[in-house]
Amino acid sequence: STILPSELATSSNQSPSQFAFYAALTVLEARGLYSQLPVSDLLQQGLRSKKSPLERHHLFPKAYLERQGVSEQRMRNQIANYALVEWSDNIRIADAPPQEYVGQYENRFSREEIQRMYHWHGLPENWTTLDYPTFLEERRRRIAQVIRAAFEKLQGW
Repeated sequence: STILPSELATSSNQSPSQFAFYAALTVLEARGLYSQLPVSDLLQQGLRSKKSPLERHHLFPKAYLERQGVSEQRMRNQIANYALVEWSDNIRIADAPPQEYVGQYENRFSREEIQRMYHWHGLPENWTTLDYPTFLEERRRRIAQVIRAAFEKLQGW
């Protein structure tokens, strides 16, 4: 289906499709990106404290995209450009391009863990090498698949 991926082509931080993705990550018991902590735990902790342990992180940081000529805020803040990461990782990444920061985070995990993490977070294995528009399109499609997998899991309960 093409409806959900097209609904993810937004920069609204109150998008129902974005909430559906976060709910799907919870239902599927996914961990935060580059984290050992389940998304459900991270989201719950954020509800109880002023500083959430989980933040939305630009996979392609805004300043990096600006340097690449992506001047429209609407394009930089696409839902498909965000991932849920621990806030301390978000601070360390700053505005580094993905090719620079991803390796240090991948090194924390086994190859199998990275593959599973990328699957649940809708990231193609080679996402850091994709041009930005291709990355957004591919990730939207994959996020929709994750939401579908969660829906199918719920149907089986």
